[in-house]
Amino acid sequence: MTKRELSQQEIDTLFTGPGAARAEADHAVAAFDFSRLDRIPKSQIRVVHALYETFIRSIGSSLAGYLRTFVNPTLVSLEQISYGEFIEGLESPMCLAYIGLRPFDGTMLVGLSRSLVFGAVELLLGGDGTGIAAPIRKLSDIEKNLAQNVLRVFLADFREAWATIADINFDVQSLADDQHGIRVLTSAEAVVAVSIEMKVGQSSSMINMAIPSIFIKRLRDRFDRLHNVQRTAGRREDQLTMAKLLRQVSLDVDIRIDGGTVSTHDLSQLAPGDVLVLDHPTGRPVEAFLNHHPAFLGAIGFSGDRLQYTVQRSIETE
Repeated sequence: MTKRELSQQEIDTLFTGPGAARAEADHAVAAFDFSRLDRIPKSQIRVVHALYETFIRSIGSSLAGYLRTFVNPTLVSLEQISYGEFIEGLESPMCLAYIGLRPFDGTMLVGLSRSLVFGAVELLLGGDGTGIAAPIRKLSDIEKNLAQNVLRVFLADFREAWATIADINFDVQSLADDQHGIRVLTSAEAVVAVSIEMKVGQSSSMINMAIPSIFIKRLRDRFDRLHNVQRTAGRREDQLTMAKLLRQVSLDVDIRIDGGTVSTHDLSQLAPGDVLVLDHPTGRPVEAFLNHHPAFLGAIGFSGDRLQYTVQRSIETE
């Protein structure tokens, strides 16, 4: 068998002909964006959203007790964006806290509006926190210490919210007056950005948080274990929580004795000392109503100079 070299035209025909097209169809190539490797799936985003909702429910009362004023937080948004977009979206100037995620690697950012910081400082120093315009200047050392104390209260509840996933110690590493000063991530890296509206007294301010998406992605197995927990345990916990909340609820209690009928004429002739005979045997249980719904059967008696009602059994209702 003789060998010969292929011409350039024959080589081009080999790679661009029908055979090459069939090979390309058999091995279709899908585009892959390597810049999105740190993005987390929507299933984890939903769990993180639930964690922040738990955190929002607890932080209001904790800060209200610490600042001794009304505090009402609201979760405004939660989205996955780049670190550069997060930084550019912050108001300027902004008090930015860098939070360590021990024992894991990574840094979380918490942006506090200056009106919130100076309002909290005034409250802690005995003021009423109203009518104060945030000065355009850097925080003093005393103000930074007070702001860090507020952040510790804030992060203690945040740690409790994350306890179902992992035991994370959120530690304040430093405070900065300029969000462009320290870069802990590259501009393209993804973060889970959260905006919280914080009403403190009569004023309203914003808190912006960013936690690296790659940090959450590394905890995927812990999120999966949480997702696989039996729902019966969750329902039991919800029932106990609901029972604790219902202990503080007030109900209207009415004790009713069924009587007979009486004409309007006889009723109008009643005078002090007259006896009205009711069509209710003394041995028949008396119904008790909770918010106008029958709930118990029992008996009426005396306890000293007061009437009392003894519950004998509950009324089963749908």
